[in-house]
Amino acid sequence: MNGPADRLRDRIALITGASRGIGAAVAREFVRQGAHVIVAARTQGALEELDDEIKDLGGSATLVPLDVTDFDALDRMGAAIFERFGRIDILVGNAAVLGPLTPMHQVDPAIWQQTLDTNVTANWRLLRSCDPLLRASDAGRVIFVTADVGHRPKAYWGAYAVSKAALEVLARTYAAEVQKTAIKVNLVDPGPTRTRLRESAYPGENARTVKDPDSVVGTFVDLADPYCIRNGEMVSLV
Repeated sequence: MNGPADRLRDRIALITGASRGIGAAVAREFVRQGAHVIVAARTQGALEELDDEIKDLGGSATLVPLDVTDFDALDRMGAAIFERFGRIDILVGNAAVLGPLTPMHQVDPAIWQQTLDTNVTANWRLLRSCDPLLRASDAGRVIFVTADVGHRPKAYWGAYAVSKAALEVLARTYAAEVQKTAIKVNLVDPGPTRTRLRESAYPGENARTVKDPDSVVGTFVDLADPYCIRNGEMVSLV
């Protein structure tokens, strides 16, 4: 765990939506790079499976089963992290929901609210809770996961597209506000990737034609590295 590839040695990383897909892949790679990961997701069983994988890698994880739309729970998590670690070095806002692909005027109000709450408001609440923890780091790094529909709208992507557009503005606004601090804030658009969300959007797609989540993790390591100087940027892997 202490070889020359350990670019994140002794860093504390919080990752949401970490039970599978890109979140789980990023967690495993961060561990390989020497980080301790705090992994948050709704599914306790999937988190425990990830924990077993992390232990097999020789690393350690803190499991946080929660729904990111439980905003009070996010605040409690921030307080608990402060008590245990005193800081966060890396925050990866990955949790997201798609919602049905439907004409904008036909989106169910409850689905609209759930999508915005999960994809935007939860990330704002994370920043609100974690900003003091990131400022306590010598090199705080924030990475949000977006999608091309956030900046290239497509018909029928409705609330999901709106939520990603809002997330991108949220991230860049925060990046501008912390530009004179040790915090760096960036976005990753992973492009078509083999995830459950992708499968929901394209149910007839041959999954073997889409890249594996492990193929995108190097970009997350680059942006999480304490020597990274990028801020307010979007890295597109399309």
